[in-house]
Amino acid sequence: MLVDGRGVVLGIAVAGANRNDHRLVQATFDGSPTGCPAPPTGVEQGVWLDKGYDYDAVYGVVCQNGYIPHIVPRDTEREWLERIPGYRARRWPVERTHSWMHRFRRILVRWEKKAANYTALVHLVCAFIAFKQAGVT
Repeated sequence: MLVDGRGVVLGIAVAGANRNDHRLVQATFDGSPTGCPAPPTGVEQGVWLDKGYDYDAVYGVVCQNGYIPHIVPRDTEREWLERIPGYRARRWPVERTHSWMHRFRRILVRWEKKAANYTALVHLVCAFIAFKQAGVT
């Protein structure tokens, strides 16, 4: 799952646990919902990723999709937290979204054998979270 700096889910890709995340970046961008409004023009859109995505191919894929990759290792981020007063880590929206998704038991433990069924459940959970954050439910 790719989440931008505001906590908006950009796309979802489902694969086995033995697949490296950096190999699924293009599939994740392809898994973004159709009909989404385009980001505002003139505003740079960033994607925050961890050190596991630090490959040249990932930089190229993220830039081709119109985003700026922000890949910062944890130790560098820890140093910035100590040195720069008021610095906030940028990775928390992703971790927060994963935490919200893990509140749903069928997402936390994958019981579905077909990837299409599990993907549908993940989309349903993301929609429920979005509605809850918007105050609709």
